[in-house]
Amino acid sequence: MEALTIGRLARAAGTTPETVRWYEQDGLMAAPARSSGNYRVYGSDDLARLKFIRRARELGFTLDRVRALLDIAADRSRDCASVDAVTKDHLAEIDRKIADLKALRREVAGLVASCDGGTVDDCRIVEALGARAN
Repeated sequence: MEALTIGRLARAAGTTPETVRWYEQDGLMAAPARSSGNYRVYGSDDLARLKFIRRARELGFTLDRVRALLDIAADRSRDCASVDAVTKDHLAEIDRKIADLKALRREVAGLVASCDGGTVDDCRIVEALGARAN
């Protein structure tokens, strides 16, 4: 694979050069080599790492969890249990968010169900939100 510029790397991974720079500043990606013209130069390992980061982010992993997964993945002989632990923590957080959203949905659905029509002056939703302007 030939060397990639930051633009080509970003396009290949489905992101932007700004995101690549940000990941470099945050330490998720190493500072790249530089060409004689001082352009960033990336290789296949950089592309694989960026794709890993992007996919993990698409799945909702926090940057700290992505960093942990990258650290674990760097040692290919490591036991997979540590990857499982990070992923299980993330799954538990997803489950908490789903439960919170379900509770929020029930509450908003209750507001909608309380609506009898009529004017805003008699609106139970506005009343429940405490937004009466006097």
